[in-house]
Amino acid sequence: MKIVDSHQHFWKYNPEELPWITDALNVLKKDFLPEDLEKVFQKNGVSGCVAVQAAQTEEETNFLLRLADSHPFIQGVVGWIDLEAPNLEERLNAYLPFRKLKGFRHILHDEADPAYILRPKFQKGLETLFKKGYSYDILVFPKQLDGAIETVRNFPEASMVIDHLAKPPIAKGELEPWRDQMEQLGSFPNVYGKLSGMVTEHDWTQWKEGDFHPYLDVMMKIFGEDRLMYGSDWPVCLLAASYSEVIGILRKFLEGYPEEVQQKIWAENAEKFYKLN
Repeated sequence: MKIVDSHQHFWKYNPEELPWITDALNVLKKDFLPEDLEKVFQKNGVSGCVAVQAAQTEEETNFLLRLADSHPFIQGVVGWIDLEAPNLEERLNAYLPFRKLKGFRHILHDEADPAYILRPKFQKGLETLFKKGYSYDILVFPKQLDGAIETVRNFPEASMVIDHLAKPPIAKGELEPWRDQMEQLGSFPNVYGKLSGMVTEHDWTQWKEGDFHPYLDVMMKIFGEDRLMYGSDWPVCLLAASYSEVIGILRKFLEGYPEEVQQKIWAENAEKFYKLN
């Protein structure tokens, strides 16, 4: 079974660039680089990945592109760019030669305004982004899903993917209103979902594999086998689980599905969405 990890991060730890790594997240206060992940991939049968931004700077994007240039297993990059910048189109044009740059993301769930994504300049930036052929990763909490739904409605042809199931309240075992909002998102065929980031939404020390299955069932029902992709969220996942445990959760969930369905979720859908080949 071919496996592509559609969501992981690299960084050289710098507290000024990564302010979200607080003292409660001490495990993450060090460098995480391709040579670290490559060993993990070999152990778990993963052949490639998409590196996703973790800092809100263009230098972060350039850093990831340099890593992708020197490490063939990094097949794609989701970077960051200031979507509200007056020279956005010019900046995007400068990135067009970088074939491994597939899309962009903003850490929306850290914004105080739950409707941040709907700011007119941000929406205009997304329009420019999509015209250039890039995809967009939506990183939100459930309280921000209304803005995501409206955004998807505004751009029904654009390639968008929901990171981390939109971080449902797994620790509480609650499905609503998250499920209803995800159904609205999933009704748009241009929207995909990442099966990623679940373990850190649970109790980091008390989770069980079966606790995630109701949320995975919802995602399968809504998005189906053609619009879901596997992501580890390494190294953030290490707060609650090893890489082997994270990939094991999805292996257990998918074991009853036909091999061709599993192959789509493990690799083919990510390859299609991010145009990795």
